[in-house]
Amino acid sequence: MHLVQIAAPAQRRVALVREPSLVLLNEVDSVFALARRALSEGCRLSDLVRQLTSHEILSYDAIYSGQSEWKLLAPMDCPGEPQRMQVSGTGLTHLGSARDRQAMHSAQSAREQAQMTDSMRMFEWGREQGRPAQGAIGIAPEWFYKGDGSIVKAPFQPLVIPGFAEDGGEEAEVAAIYLIADDGSPWRIGLTAGNEFSDHVFERRNYLNLAGSKLRMCSLGPELAINAKFDEVPGKVTILREENVLWEKEIRTGERNMCHSLANLEHHHFKFAAHRQPGMVHVHFMGADCLSFGEGIRLQPGDVTEVQFRGFGRPLRNPIAKDDPVTEPLRIQMME
Repeated sequence: MHLVQIAAPAQRRVALVREPSLVLLNEVDSVFALARRALSEGCRLSDLVRQLTSHEILSYDAIYSGQSEWKLLAPMDCPGEPQRMQVSGTGLTHLGSARDRQAMHSAQSAREQAQMTDSMRMFEWGREQGRPAQGAIGIAPEWFYKGDGSIVKAPFQPLVIPGFAEDGGEEAEVAAIYLIADDGSPWRIGLTAGNEFSDHVFERRNYLNLAGSKLRMCSLGPELAINAKFDEVPGKVTILREENVLWEKEIRTGERNMCHSLANLEHHHFKFAAHRQPGMVHVHFMGADCLSFGEGIRLQPGDVTEVQFRGFGRPLRNPIAKDDPVTEPLRIQMME
């Protein structure tokens, strides 16, 4: 079951994907409201979707191609309250990501290259202890914070390289979406394709820049997959420049391709009480298999990124834009 969120002037709706159409739901205008209602009524989310399905049908093709007044939104948001959403992620979960990080952070001398970097050391810990037996707790993964809901962009919206940034590069990943119930228990709503988007040039200067390199926009969607399997998920990421394919790569995610299990990642994210605040939404990126930056690609304004995972719906497409350079320090005013 796949859901999308769409908006037209003065209204927004949730729709069930029935290719090549979208079937609108009654009574709810956001997945956030839909999920909260499912929790309050103690019912399965998929059952509630079926209960609220209307007879209103729209053309998915027209909306996806931009030929409709309806526009795709990110598949999860907190309307009017972006601060309710926390966006975070986990790195060094895929072998490919470890190789790229090792290449970025290795020193140039032969002696230093022979030594294992902190990134590879952490990855090896994950391989050894990241998939614990049921009921056991594995080792903690790398974790990073990206921002609140204001950084999440809809499909086809530009991902903007800030004026202070050194670069902007795609990271094709699956993201999990969670809602915290009134009793503080986390509930996974579903999974969606995502472009995590980071500043890899800044990160490459020193691995301690990782935290700052992640404070960037990201994109999700267009579809939220309910009850999606996450064992073996093949996909493809494509970079278009002037409508031509600049770079393309087959990728794989899912637990079979990761050194951490999904359960272990979820435990280590939600073990913190601050991550279990009632009514909060969490978007958590599960890590990337590879990135074009690792193969020498530098995105430019006007490029288009496309991320697609099998079983997760239509491709997530976003153009790249860049803000004017920041040339003066930000002025902070004193409260007197």
